[in-house]
Amino acid sequence: MTRVDDYPRPLLRRAEWWSLDGPWDFALDAEAVWTHPDQVGWDRRITVPFAPETPASGVGETGFFCACWYRRAFDAPALAAGERLVLHFGAVDDAATVWVGGRFAGGHEGGYTPFALDVTDHFAGPGPHEIVVRAFDDPADLTKPRGKQDWQLRPHSIWYPRTTGIWQTVWLERVPPTRIEALSWGSSLESWEIGLEVLVAGARRDDLRLTVRLSVGEGEAAQLLADDSYAIVAGEVHRRIALSDPGIDDFRNELLWSPGSPTLIRASLRLEGPGGKIVDEVESYTALRSAGIQGDRFVLNGQPYRLRMVLDQGYWPESGLTAPTPDALRRDVELAKAMGFNGVRKHQKLEDPRYLYWADRLGLLVWEEMPSAYRFTKRSVDRLTREWKEALARDASHPCIVTWVPFNESWGVPDLPNNPAQRDYVQALYHLTKTIDPSRPVIGNDGWESVATDIVGIHDYDEDPAKLIARYGAVDNIPHLFRRERPGGRLLTLDGHPHAGQPLMLTEFGGIAFAPSARRPGQDGTWGYDRAETPDEYAARYAALLEAVRGLALLAGFCYTQFADTYQEANGLLYADRTPKVPLDRIRDATRGPRSALDRERERRRIDQAAAAAERAAVGIATP
Repeated sequence: MTRVDDYPRPLLRRAEWWSLDGPWDFALDAEAVWTHPDQVGWDRRITVPFAPETPASGVGETGFFCACWYRRAFDAPALAAGERLVLHFGAVDDAATVWVGGRFAGGHEGGYTPFALDVTDHFAGPGPHEIVVRAFDDPADLTKPRGKQDWQLRPHSIWYPRTTGIWQTVWLERVPPTRIEALSWGSSLESWEIGLEVLVAGARRDDLRLTVRLSVGEGEAAQLLADDSYAIVAGEVHRRIALSDPGIDDFRNELLWSPGSPTLIRASLRLEGPGGKIVDEVESYTALRSAGIQGDRFVLNGQPYRLRMVLDQGYWPESGLTAPTPDALRRDVELAKAMGFNGVRKHQKLEDPRYLYWADRLGLLVWEEMPSAYRFTKRSVDRLTREWKEALARDASHPCIVTWVPFNESWGVPDLPNNPAQRDYVQALYHLTKTIDPSRPVIGNDGWESVATDIVGIHDYDEDPAKLIARYGAVDNIPHLFRRERPGGRLLTLDGHPHAGQPLMLTEFGGIAFAPSARRPGQDGTWGYDRAETPDEYAARYAALLEAVRGLALLAGFCYTQFADTYQEANGLLYADRTPKVPLDRIRDATRGPRSALDRERERRRIDQAAAAAERAAVGIATP
């Protein structure tokens, strides 16, 4: 049986699904001359979902090519009367065209977001059926969201190998003719409510109701929170589910989700017809959690919460943007927590939803950041905005996500200080994000040159702890900081958009490189903002930086660069294969600062409890 933890869409799970990952026929189309499957010269095999640039794919083609083709035969599951078969793609970079059974089935543009196609009507009868996918991804195109994917032949500076084609799971799902198509969650601590929106798709029926059952805990310890039934109006349900107020004004209440206590609320949803007949049923989860700002502080569940984050690029040496296994996603969450961080800034990547699932399960805050385009044109505005909206729709229900970041370091808006249209663009995307999701802070442009933001993110790679203390050590420094200091050579806010009391965070700093000769590609080839020569020097320099930054009361939190080495960048706390450069407890103690024996024992118990719960849920549909 397939593990529930491997399900590619963790917020809307059905009992039956079929992965199409594995060997596919493959062909490169360097100049993108083929337009139909009949023209393709199939000459090799590839392992999906790994991009052809990666060793894990079995192809390892790192040169320039504009298109590639995939082909796979599959046996479709039997369908009862009216049932539909949906083909899902987690992500295909950048523009996908799909044929099923020799017939055009649909397409999608946007390399980081999912799409699904109803392929039921493309079958000519029983027997094996064929899927063909064409992925178009011009390596020189700088107007598409591409994140850290290099436009030069080989990775240089802070840019990494390209990702072309299928790089997340491909899967099939059998669904009823009328079904739960999409759902989203929210919560309100003020009214002690869970918000729910459900879209019902397919054949329209007027005799259905939606039942929603919410619970926490497992087995005999499970506690029912709600068991409600709603009418479906125009194919939608919008409801606020009131929970019993425990009457305790305490953010540590056991129902509240936080990194220290990641309580998830299991949700079972059913479409029911006359007599209670089940038409469709799915499993999901949500949480009671709020994130925002109050004055100059970030607040979680209404209380000031100091963020200790690490910048995470989300690459692996053999498999690129794709995790080598689903378990590797869980391991990255566990490693971030083991190093003492309570959050990650996912940098220039929309991560696999299963990573977010583990962050929800194990308790790790996430800042989600849109991969950048690198030119400012009408087309780049359209492409990035469309894909960002898809990202918000996919991920807004994950309680782990506490901040949205549509732009980083003015990438894609390179003349922000002097170009009113670019400033309007950043402001528009900030306000669009707030319109779609008013429940979280938004950083319009992280790093510098803020024109619209809830948190002023500062990128400062000064390696001298004393200089950081002098720069950010006192509230009295704020006027000087915004008038005169230019970390990275850029103003923190632009004229006409002064600091208005928002929280300040050091959202990139550190970047200390350490790579012994045995781990250096070629002669050296490693890069970082600073360098240490021995493990002890590396640990000492990290500890000194973190001691300085932890003590800066002016800051609402920090984000250290970075989680793991990434290709030529050797400034990770872990090597690229996730081996720690120094013992994890040494990193953790430097990240968090001195802790009491009681704190250590509490953390050990939390980790043991989380591990035990995860093992119990390893097979079958289980309580999140």
